[in-house]
Amino acid sequence: MILAGDVGGTKVHLALYDFANGRLHPIRDQKFPAHEFGSLDEVVLKFLAGDGTNTTQGKDILAACFGCPGPVRDGRLKLTNLPWILDTRDLVKSLSIPHISLINDLEANGYGIPELAPESIFTLHDGDPEATGHAGLMAAGTGLGQALLIWDGQKHRPIPSEGGHSDFAARSNREIALLEYLRNTLKGRVSWERVVSGLGIKNIYAFLRDVEKINEPGWLHDRMLCEDPNAVIGQCAEDGSSSLCFETMKIFTGAYGAEAGNMALQVLATGGMYLGGGIAPKILKTLKNGTFTQAFIDKGRLSPLVESVPVRVILDDTCALLGAAAYAEARASENCGYSERAASLQASQSS
Repeated sequence: MILAGDVGGTKVHLALYDFANGRLHPIRDQKFPAHEFGSLDEVVLKFLAGDGTNTTQGKDILAACFGCPGPVRDGRLKLTNLPWILDTRDLVKSLSIPHISLINDLEANGYGIPELAPESIFTLHDGDPEATGHAGLMAAGTGLGQALLIWDGQKHRPIPSEGGHSDFAARSNREIALLEYLRNTLKGRVSWERVVSGLGIKNIYAFLRDVEKINEPGWLHDRMLCEDPNAVIGQCAEDGSSSLCFETMKIFTGAYGAEAGNMALQVLATGGMYLGGGIAPKILKTLKNGTFTQAFIDKGRLSPLVESVPVRVILDDTCALLGAAAYAEARASENCGYSERAASLQASQSS
């Protein structure tokens, strides 16, 4: 039995997997609002007790892995968007699970990509689909996560990054004005996460409303107060009912594409760029309108190189869970001196 977790600033998604015949088999999963809990331990124990299952009753959980926003150091991290401090040693004691790992959430997504079915990935830009090499992963959600997928000649090895917190680079007079607005609002520097994320969408919306004075009709104002603002903005941008929302998503997707192109250059991502997180699958129509791709490719003398890089959108919101489960199984197998995946592969090759 494997326990996997995708810990975000808004929600915690947990799942149990069985591992048999070299494959992960989902048993059940559940999402919890993160702000209603004081620690990850509380969430996990509630999940395990949900069907009468816990670490001391009936089913044996051999290993667990949690993908979390932020850098993990010596099995410990302070979450970026939650007031939690996690430590693998404390989690082992409180949860009574022998093998527990904490990894960066984008690292977990990177391990999850090979586990996805082909229909769980949408190709936004073809590039050169036959090319191999390093790849990049960006995920806009509550924050902006990034990871490098380093090609070792056989597979991609995820390497975590905190590139989403690097300095936002404005590319036009409009983005320069946005940068100045955010510098004043935030009283200091502006990172990419302040523009390309759920928080970023609201920041851009406020800039266009308050600085450019684009009209916010009463019905839109009311919906923004009563519903999820980002969902409202995305929907109204795609159905054409609000110019304010349309312009908001135009700036957002342009910035998203520009930073994805930056990462493609930094990683030399001939193997492709992947877009994960909760936002991209919900705004496919907006992503396909050309603004993202144009900004992605617009890299001066290096534009032909970036144009050859495929861009793929991850549609499956369990990608990080699958990656965390795969990581947990691999680490537990190493600690036990046995890899069921390796044994299964060897048996299939022998037959």
